[in-house]
Amino acid sequence: MKIAIRCFLLLLLLSSCCFSSPISLSDNVVFTSQPSIRRNLLQAAKPCPVNLESMNYTIITSSCKGPKYSANICCQALKDFACPFTSELDDLSNDCSTVMFSYINRYGNYPPGLFSSLCHGDNVGLPCDAVPPGVGRGGVTDDSNHTPTICNPSSLLILTTGFLILFF
Repeated sequence: MKIAIRCFLLLLLLSSCCFSSPISLSDNVVFTSQPSIRRNLLQAAKPCPVNLESMNYTIITSSCKGPKYSANICCQALKDFACPFTSELDDLSNDCSTVMFSYINRYGNYPPGLFSSLCHGDNVGLPCDAVPPGVGRGGVTDDSNHTPTICNPSSLLILTTGFLILFF
């Protein structure tokens, strides 16, 4: 009997929401955009300058395997893949991190938030190992100094996890 009452109340609530008077707009309404002082959180990001679709993700998928994901192995694989693209991944005005993690999750079938829960760096992000001199992305010669590059996927992981939760 309690279930029937709850079902009736739920139906009553839904019907009151569905059948309430709709908002109607007249033909004379002109929509104008007013400047807003609030920050637009859903700003359109620029496309990623790196072609992440054609990248080889087996560096991650071949070593980071479940059901017990090793933090050392998975995080090292993530760093090996992502560290050559730190400047692009750290740029929040593009969609590189979102695209990268969507392909990682597509090819690896990883649980949502795996890398954000396993991989922890310092307050700047995951530290990348120093790239040997003369070796750059795609075998291109790199004339940079020997300083390690900092990879910051922690904020990127949070963004990607948020998008995944939003869509699933």
